[in-house]
Amino acid sequence: MQLQPGKVRRVMSVSNNKLSVHFEAIEARLLRASFSAFVDVLTLATKTIQEFRED
Repeated sequence: MQLQPGKVRRVMSVSNNKLSVHFEAIEARLLRASFSAFVDVLTLATKTIQEFRED
C-alpha cells in the first residue's frame, strides 16, 4: 500500500546504526496497512542483504 499524503505519514531516521520509524495515520486501518507493507519490504531487504553479503 502506498502512503497517502494527508492520510498516512512515515518518518524514518537513523541514529547509532539503529533505524527508527514513526507512523501517523488518520484511521487505524490505514496505519495497519502502511505498517504491514513497510515490515514486508524491510523483511525482504534484510533477507536479501543476508543472502548476498560477503563475510
